[in-house]
Amino acid sequence: MRVLEFKARVVPAQAAAINEAIRTAQFVRNKCLRLWMDEQGKNEYDLNKYCKVLAREFEWAKKLNSQARQASAEQAWSSISRFYANCKQGIRPVGYPKFKKQARSVEYKTSGWKLLGFKRIQFTDGFQIGVVRLIGTYDLGFYQPEQIKRVRIVRRADGYYVQFVVSVEVTVERQPTGKAVGLDMGLEHFYSDSNGHHEPIQQFYKKSQVRRKRLQRRLSRKAKGSKNRVKARQRLARHELKVSRQRKEHAKRLA
Repeated sequence: MRVLEFKARVVPAQAAAINEAIRTAQFVRNKCLRLWMDEQGKNEYDLNKYCKVLAREFEWAKKLNSQARQASAEQAWSSISRFYANCKQGIRPVGYPKFKKQARSVEYKTSGWKLLGFKRIQFTDGFQIGVVRLIGTYDLGFYQPEQIKRVRIVRRADGYYVQFVVSVEVTVERQPTGKAVGLDMGLEHFYSDSNGHHEPIQQFYKKSQVRRKRLQRRLSRKAKGSKNRVKARQRLARHELKVSRQRKEHAKRLA
């Protein structure tokens, strides 16, 4: 499997519809988890059937695509199966499943969406998200539509992203060099190898503390429930996201 991610260009009405879809997916997941807690012996198949019951009981839950509801139920069962596996293996803490309070994504399978080109996608469920433009360098035309197994809308601090899970076999040809190297991750250096090289630590987090503290002070001075507090929280979240991406990109380039 390969995941291709694009930045989504949306208007305010589409952003509101995406947020509603994300909240509905969170609701379905939490209700499936509650069913498992209240009734013993429920399995993955029972959680999938429960999605139809939720669609009949709640009109707004019916807006979400049926396969998207099933994907939310599968996420609930994933946390349950992980809990069972930890119990059998004696792992502590066992990680008892918890309700999700702040969901940030909604996942569709093979329905509920339609590609209109290489950089345009239309979501066709009841939330009326409509056509979304995609910004990125990946070429979706290289893959067949049947290879796209899942489409996920992710909300981050700097906007919305669309991820495509593509079924593809990635083969990398390797030619052994006959050499070996030992690596040691440490606190004084990012890593040291057996050849005597020491990679210095890039203090992205430490360097960002001055601006981070300033943004936190501005956030604390804003009145709770005000629009200015929302804006201040968004600025702080974008700053944290930038630092996270810097650290991740640095590790990827070194690797």
